[in-house]
Amino acid sequence: METAETQDGPDIRALFWGFSVVGLSGFGGVLPFARRMLVEERRWMSAEQFNAQLGLCQFLPGPNVVNLAVVVGKRHCGLPGAIVAPLGLLAGPFAVVMLLALLYDRFGNLPQIQSMLHGIAAVGCGLLFSMAWRMGAALRDKFIVLPFAVLTVAAIAGLRWSMPAVMLAGLALSGGLAYWRLGRK
Repeated sequence: METAETQDGPDIRALFWGFSVVGLSGFGGVLPFARRMLVEERRWMSAEQFNAQLGLCQFLPGPNVVNLAVVVGKRHCGLPGAIVAPLGLLAGPFAVVMLLALLYDRFGNLPQIQSMLHGIAAVGCGLLFSMAWRMGAALRDKFIVLPFAVLTVAAIAGLRWSMPAVMLAGLALSGGLAYWRLGRK
């Protein structure tokens, strides 16, 4: 039986359908589903590659998971893949959100709907923590990464610094540490 994937990776159809499943798997929190599909199920990336690519995508403007779809699509199928992967990721959710917007407009004030939305928010939070745990487990030099994680949480949550300021400070600090470590070898 012929598959949509070769030893080199997915073709255009596999990219579209793979990211379509990811896009339809959740609302506001599909990054854990993207990681599962890319790393664990389809093995299009290793855990280390996923972490590195996601780090790059967090510095780019726009939603991280869309940026990741573009990067993965480009890596495996060039420009057509960079177009098709995010299209697969966004087309289904766009249609669903349009339908839900119509339904919310009509029924959104009902207490049952409001309670349901609170439960969905809690599930999304749990998915995010689950993905963070798995990403952390894939890091080899955990002792070096831990201070960066603690400083990031302290700067954003405790000191209320802006995300761009924390990202630039983290870039400077981690770049300086890498330069220092390479200079010692």
